[in-house]
Amino acid sequence: MTTGLAYFKKVYGAVPGWVQKMHDYNPAMLDHYTALRGAAMAPGALSVKEKDILLVGINAARYYARSMVYHTKGAVDGGATLEELIEYLLVAFNYGGERALQLGLQSFEYALELTNTDADKISHEASAIDIVRYYSTFASTEKSEAYFEKLLSFLTANDENALKQELLNSNVVSTQMKFILMTGIYTATLQNKETDDWAKKSRDVGVVEAELAELGYICLLTAGIPSWFELSDALIQK
Repeated sequence: MTTGLAYFKKVYGAVPGWVQKMHDYNPAMLDHYTALRGAAMAPGALSVKEKDILLVGINAARYYARSMVYHTKGAVDGGATLEELIEYLLVAFNYGGERALQLGLQSFEYALELTNTDADKISHEASAIDIVRYYSTFASTEKSEAYFEKLLSFLTANDENALKQELLNSNVVSTQMKFILMTGIYTATLQNKETDDWAKKSRDVGVVEAELAELGYICLLTAGIPSWFELSDALIQK
């Protein structure tokens, strides 16, 4: 098996069809892509787990289930907990709304399988409030329970502004990582002004430039070189 095929078999447990076809049509292309992915996903300012789980949230927000599910495996293999995954999937609401939460259930159900967790399922057409209530049953600490109580109270009151703010507050996932996720969502959806705005907000809460740069690398993987154009505009020149 060639290096590229072996790499992706290790990552996903089997060679995905899109990888096999790239190899079949142009092995050199797969070699170059494998090298690019390996560099972008290598540990650095962001860990491998953080990169995978950021890509889960980014792709939930932009309704791209295939990539979301692929990176769910990487996140779980890297040590992400169900509670961490839930919060990244919840933050996706701040861009993609209820539909993002519904799509994210595919990621969560796959994570349940990967972790051999026996749990009830919920309809993929459930409302946002029902999905948040469902996720609240996985809270393992009093802090997390209080976090979900706030989310549910804002949803019940239809206070979307307060909800969006609370979603960005630290719980099992730090505020810094949530701001990185929001920056990544706007980067991957090629929204230049918003990318710049969220990069500035991220710096304000303690995110460093190297983390933003590495976010750009993984956005390039999931959304192509134009996404690097967007984030590179927001980076401070060395």
